[in-house]
Amino acid sequence: MKASHRNLYERYEPIRRYVEVGFWIVLMALQGVFSTMVAAVDARARAVPRATWEIVTWEGSSHLVLLMLIPVFVAIERRLAPLMPGRWVRFVAGHVAASVAISVVHVAGMFAVRSLVYALMGSRYDFGGWTGQWGYEYLKDVRVYISIVFGIWAYRLFMLRLQGEARVLDAPEAGVSDPPETAPLPSSPAPDDAPPEPEASPPPLPPPPTRPERFLVRKLRREFLIAATDIDWLQAEGNYVGLHVNGHDYLLRATLTDFLTQLDPARFVRVHRSHAVNLARIKEIEPLDGGDARLHMHDGTTVPCSRRYRDALRAGAG
Repeated sequence: MKASHRNLYERYEPIRRYVEVGFWIVLMALQGVFSTMVAAVDARARAVPRATWEIVTWEGSSHLVLLMLIPVFVAIERRLAPLMPGRWVRFVAGHVAASVAISVVHVAGMFAVRSLVYALMGSRYDFGGWTGQWGYEYLKDVRVYISIVFGIWAYRLFMLRLQGEARVLDAPEAGVSDPPETAPLPSSPAPDDAPPEPEASPPPLPPPPTRPERFLVRKLRREFLIAATDIDWLQAEGNYVGLHVNGHDYLLRATLTDFLTQLDPARFVRVHRSHAVNLARIKEIEPLDGGDARLHMHDGTTVPCSRRYRDALRAGAG
């Protein structure tokens, strides 16, 4: 990565949250203005013209609700982004279900805002039948859903490239290879009265795999030596795994499953489809409804723990 890219990222990071929030506010405001202008032109050509405040209410309510749903879009993209081989059906089904849920909330929110505005204007808003009208709105919401989710994914991918991926520079040392086996020497046949030979002992078990104690990683043209025990928790990020170490993040091009094989299973436990934690770094376990839990870490962050992995967490903590 060029130094100019590194400096750009370091300057952008402190204001990143403000830029992201401002971007969506400005984008939705501009789209609302343009949509209102187009709708106003179309309304003039109709036999029954509509008041300007009605057109503004229709378009403004739609974009206002979409703006409020942006955090939900971000959460959906993060949860469904890792597309694993052989999981196409689950990936598509997840996005279809999410798009339906988003559309239902979007339409219900629009109806609530429009009904409130119409009531303030001394009128009554008629949605025109939920069944047929929602089907029409869903067809429009699908296009909006795809464009927003794709935009969030592309921005996150761009930020990963701008930040610069960390990578392990020193691979774990391979274990010492066993000496080559020598062919057995031919032996003379034993006499009939010779005592039986003792049974051969089973071959020794292979030694456990050697796990690195430290990882030398590179990030933004800098090198960092990270002790495995200093990793607080890990998170799957598509084709990357994020290491959270003492308040710093390091992205490695690896899957969470593969990287966990390099860590001590007695210390690191998977607690979610996308998260694993260092048991020594857990400060508190907060039970949630449905069997899930929220893990409060010593670094002040929280990590989700799904019901599926609660038993593994109890076994590791015990």
